[in-house]
Amino acid sequence: MRAPRVVALGRAEYLATWEAMRAFTAARDADTPDELWVVEHPPVFTLGQAGKRDHLLAPGDIPVVATDRGGQVTYHGPGQVVVYPLVDLRRLGIYVKELVFRIERAVIQSLDHFGVDGRRVRGAPGVYVPWPDSNAAGELAGLAKIAALGIKVTRGASYHGVALNVAMDLSPFTRINPCGYAGLPTVDLATLGRSVTWQQAADVLAERLAQHLSARSPATAAAINA
Repeated sequence: MRAPRVVALGRAEYLATWEAMRAFTAARDADTPDELWVVEHPPVFTLGQAGKRDHLLAPGDIPVVATDRGGQVTYHGPGQVVVYPLVDLRRLGIYVKELVFRIERAVIQSLDHFGVDGRRVRGAPGVYVPWPDSNAAGELAGLAKIAALGIKVTRGASYHGVALNVAMDLSPFTRINPCGYAGLPTVDLATLGRSVTWQQAADVLAERLAQHLSARSPATAAAINA
């Protein structure tokens, strides 16, 4: 099966990119090739469909965009690699749960490439790393978030995607409850002592995502639920 085409958008406004994703998805048909849009956004908070504005603690001068993706609130800004998988789930023979699993696996493998131990947490989409100073509770205790994930599926096709923190100003994350979790720290590769450029991280993540989103064979239920 053909791998998704990687489209480098450079730095682009969030709202314009979201509108372009929706237009692409609305216009696609069974023969439309899948794409991975790789982008860096100017500062913006985005609120998912289930998002509660209570989690916007002090947005200040950073714009807030209410979107149609899943999830709560997150921040996008310079130094963060955002990848939007625009893929036909029916052609891949997968459902939303496995799409999320594949995206998370691609991020975890990308982090491993840079010597970082990334982890999944059941019921909390995204990727986390060990962080002793974390004030998060429950399954997230002792962890910090390094990648946020939120998608939308319509007519069997996905848009929105994943954001990996590389080397960025993390202070805006203190103005929100990241992904709706109070006390959850947010880190980037630089915080973890990894000297990685935005382009290096983008190339590795796009490559891993292309691999995971070009294989029709589904992951096992045991792996997805692990």
